[in-house]
Amino acid sequence: MKTKKDNRNWEYRAALATVALVCGFLALMRPCRATELSAQTARRFDQYIQIKEAREDRDIAARRNFLWIDGLAPAERAKDYAELKEGQILAQRSSDCDTQSCMSIPGGLIHDWVGIVFVPGVSMAHVLAVLQNYDRDGEYYKPDVVKAKLELKSGDDYRVYLRLKRTEVITVVLDTEYDIRYARVDDEHVYSRSLSTRVAEVDHAGKTDESDEPIGNDHGFLWRLDSYWHFYQADGGVYIQCDAVSLTRDVPTGLGWLIGSFIEKIPAESLQSTLAETRAALLQKPALAK
Repeated sequence: MKTKKDNRNWEYRAALATVALVCGFLALMRPCRATELSAQTARRFDQYIQIKEAREDRDIAARRNFLWIDGLAPAERAKDYAELKEGQILAQRSSDCDTQSCMSIPGGLIHDWVGIVFVPGVSMAHVLAVLQNYDRDGEYYKPDVVKAKLELKSGDDYRVYLRLKRTEVITVVLDTEYDIRYARVDDEHVYSRSLSTRVAEVDHAGKTDESDEPIGNDHGFLWRLDSYWHFYQADGGVYIQCDAVSLTRDVPTGLGWLIGSFIEKIPAESLQSTLAETRAALLQKPALAK
């Protein structure tokens, strides 16, 4: 089901779209014992990502459906573009879920949501300059990004460290690293892929005995976090699409009745917030679209 919402407070770009889900419903499971990311669970997630990226590659090569709304019937597509230009944010479960099992897999859950926002009065160059200034993410996206550091830049490739913090009943802190690559289709179409290379749950964050739990052998709040961004310059601004995909532990037997609503509700709301905050950051010092 497609949901729409205006001007929400934001979190971190694609990443925190799913951290809200993770910390929201898994916070209720904190008393549970730690769980281990199995090779089978990791392999199933990797397979899902490979199929997803292959589909994206085909669509980009064919210049087809750069934004997901481009695949809709003409009347609905026109309606959605009009609503975006009016300031609304569109979000829905990714269509990849229609062809793959994107929720329950052995030992884990895959969460995949996609959303679009329109930022008026900005150019592609301005959007990329702001979003690629990763050292300022702690400023742009506080309080959810506690620390941010651009560790490496080589051409259109970036390596970024982020410490993420989310309070939802309890406080969860995560040390995360990402490999990010940008690619230009033409002057009006740019896309990027942000793939998590390290996600570690932090114990006693900010204290003298702070330490990272063993990767893949923790509470399972977040094991993977990949995001796919499309930027389309048109209509006097830039359309921004984010598709956020995460892997978490599964839901312990007997807690489905308590947690089910989080699975359906929080990812969409969090993605809308992420896109709204991205728009707000870009409009702080808007540049005229070219």
